[in-house]
Amino acid sequence: MSGSGARENVFATRMALTNTKLRLKGAQTGHSLLAKKRDALTTRFRAILRKVDEAKRKMGKVMQVASFSMAEVTYATGDIAYLVQEQAKLATFRVKTRQENVSGVVLPVFEADRVAGSDFNLTGLGRGGQQILKAKEVYAKALETLVELASLQTAFTILDEVIRATNRRVNAIEHVVIPRLDNTIKYIMSELDEMDREEFFRLKKVQAKKKRDTAIREAQQKAQEEERTAVDAALEADEASTDLLRSKDEDIIF
Repeated sequence: MSGSGARENVFATRMALTNTKLRLKGAQTGHSLLAKKRDALTTRFRAILRKVDEAKRKMGKVMQVASFSMAEVTYATGDIAYLVQEQAKLATFRVKTRQENVSGVVLPVFEADRVAGSDFNLTGLGRGGQQILKAKEVYAKALETLVELASLQTAFTILDEVIRATNRRVNAIEHVVIPRLDNTIKYIMSELDEMDREEFFRLKKVQAKKKRDTAIREAQQKAQEEERTAVDAALEADEASTDLLRSKDEDIIF
């Protein structure tokens, strides 16, 4: 049976058919747009995934170099943690944020901002100054790499959630909404066709009945006319046979 699948409960009318067709067109347009959005997000997601892998490898190498630099500082000058804590007045390394729009999805982007300062200028003045300067630069580079990795990881997480939600919407429209609207349209069209056939059959029956009634009426009229004609002829015959005064006998010759 046409439209026997899942469909909406609607009355089979021309208006309902038009509205359902408009809804189907809108669903198909929305499915196309969501599919394009999903493809764009997937492309960006894969690019970010490659960058995350590169940033993690870079982070491992930078932290390894930073650990060796810190070991060199400790070997050359001893523990300088208290000196760093005393001389640290203002942050020379800051993080700025901005937003990036990818197919309607807002992604936060973190950027490292180094502010020139005079901190740690006297640290290592007696010994180990070169090692301390090297360790400072290496850890600054490690922080920049860490900020980049945090930005990529945040974008990766957001895109992963958005892509999953978009996939669910695309699948729902493709496998639930569009088939249901198709079945509804098929159901309405089948019902309208059935009503048209019923109306055509009814009109044929009405026309046939009218023809029969017209034929019966004409036959009755014809029979009445024939009966009236016969009655008139009988009356004329009776009048002719009873009028003896007007009739004349023929002369009889002996």
